[in-house]
Amino acid sequence: MEAQGKPNRLVNQKSPYLLQHAFNPIDWYPWSDEAFEKARSEDKPVFLSIGYSTCH
Repeated sequence: MEAQGKPNRLVNQKSPYLLQHAFNPIDWYPWSDEAFEKARSEDKPVFLSIGYSTCH
């Protein structure tokens, strides 16, 4: 993984899939109470990735 820019909340995760996205310019949250509390407090839906990755 090549670091570019500021890391998001995924930078400390153990999953190789999540780590691929640790430097995306998106405010990603790992599965956590914090993520659901934020969505609830802002009345926003949760966008859930099932973690599928493939080579092509």
